[in-house]
Amino acid sequence: MNHSFRWGSLCLLVLALFGLMTACDNNDTPEPILSVTGISPTSAPAGTTVTISGTNFGTTPASNTVTFGTVPATVLTATSTQLVVTVPANAGSPVTVAANGATAQGPAFTISAKPVVSVAGSISANTTWTSNNVYLLRGFVYVSPGATLTIQPGTVVKGGGVDDDPTGAKRGGTLIVEQGAKLEAAGTAQQPIVFTSNKPAGSRKYGDWGGIVLIGKAPHNRPASQQAEGGIGRALNALNEPADNSGTLRYVRIEFGGIALTNESNSEINGLTLYGVGSGTTIDHVQVSYSGDDSFEWFGGTVNAKYLVAYRGFDDDFDTDWGYTGKVQFGVSLRDPQVADQSGSNCFESDNFNSGENAGGVALTPNNGLPLTQPVFVNISAFVTNGTPSNASTSGTGGSGAYQSAMHLRRNTAISVFNSVFVGYPEGLRLDGTTTGTLANANSGALDVQAVTVANSLTAVRGAGAITNDVATTFFNTAAKKNTIVASSDIAALLNAQSFNLTAPNFLPPASSALLVTGNAATGGKLADSFFTAAAYRGAFNGTENWLTGWTNFDPQNTNYDR
Repeated sequence: MNHSFRWGSLCLLVLALFGLMTACDNNDTPEPILSVTGISPTSAPAGTTVTISGTNFGTTPASNTVTFGTVPATVLTATSTQLVVTVPANAGSPVTVAANGATAQGPAFTISAKPVVSVAGSISANTTWTSNNVYLLRGFVYVSPGATLTIQPGTVVKGGGVDDDPTGAKRGGTLIVEQGAKLEAAGTAQQPIVFTSNKPAGSRKYGDWGGIVLIGKAPHNRPASQQAEGGIGRALNALNEPADNSGTLRYVRIEFGGIALTNESNSEINGLTLYGVGSGTTIDHVQVSYSGDDSFEWFGGTVNAKYLVAYRGFDDDFDTDWGYTGKVQFGVSLRDPQVADQSGSNCFESDNFNSGENAGGVALTPNNGLPLTQPVFVNISAFVTNGTPSNASTSGTGGSGAYQSAMHLRRNTAISVFNSVFVGYPEGLRLDGTTTGTLANANSGALDVQAVTVANSLTAVRGAGAITNDVATTFFNTAAKKNTIVASSDIAALLNAQSFNLTAPNFLPPASSALLVTGNAATGGKLADSFFTAAAYRGAFNGTENWLTGWTNFDPQNTNYDR
């Protein structure tokens, strides 16, 4: 019995040892672990690329999410051990990678300052400006006929002040693209191209520099000897090339431009000035902020545009002159109610030109055979205040004038404004001119205002010149035009209250807003053009899509552009 016990015990011991050895002999491969082992370089400017090393990354760019602090980055290429990504603007730290259901953080990363490249005089050969530099405009910088200036996404261009002008002429930095030249500035929603003040954050102001001026070959209604405003020193020959191409402005911000060169009228440069620019030019997603004169001004030409932002401008938001005949859709204006120009600030100011109703002052029809100012603007939103509108002089920083009209249509203009909303101006529509000029255009339908809502206004409609208040009101209130007037007590239901927030606006109207359901202008006639996007609402925004996301900036005063 003892032998049997011993043999049984020995067998159990052997089996236990065998099981233990089998358990220890584990040939299973460990699950791969996501890790970030390095970033090269660890300091780089926004818009440049860095390489992230590690393990278990996704093998396609879309299968990885990379953030610098809280700012997402674009992944350009991906393998399981290496990611090449673009450093986003305002990148923070640490760098985080999410892939294959896991998240890992890497070493610290910092945005480095970019070298500054000074630019003066003329650009006479094809030139590219890259996002790893900051470019400083000193005085008037001309892109000469035949040359193309290309600017990479994410590039920052600063306009020097009058003291930076190397010629001693005291002209603020201004980029002037001449007839026959091109500016190719195509940013992206993630990497907009920024033209801004050379002043440090916190000390920028209206008119720190000039702005951008495009001069094309499309028709206008002025003589060949006509000079550009603002002392640019170029004759504006109308070369009758309506499809002329001056390049591209896409996902571009223009901040603190619009300089006044003298105390004389018409000596200013606007944020974006367009002289005879042709329809071959691409302009979309452009924000002009803190312009010391108009935000956008068209002098003749045929260029079309979409998705424009006029933010806290000084004079007018959208100014049309000299026979401009293009089309514009989706634009928003947000104003500081304490800052306006001495001439009286408007959202729209539309003239044929400023010395009379007809070209050369000669009363010939139609307009001496030259183009009449006849653009079509669709889906525009404009906001001044949800408080009591005022036509008194303003008192804020730089304020010396008063607000006037949402739409000042005068001097034989034939502009049309459709499917739009204007809030907080002392006047809604001011129809101004002679019975044979502006009024005749209105009566013929050449000038038209349809499906427009004027809200929170002291005087919704008025006449000026030879046009009486009653005539102007009858025009606006014609039933077929579907125009509406909304009292101040009713705007809370019409608008998002954040529409008037100067640093964090939200323009999307509430789902119940009448702007989303009120009848719009007929889709035929002037709106039948294929340029226009079908948009069954009034104003620049429906209730769900915010086309401002990513590329706009409503606090440029405090943005650090030196990183």
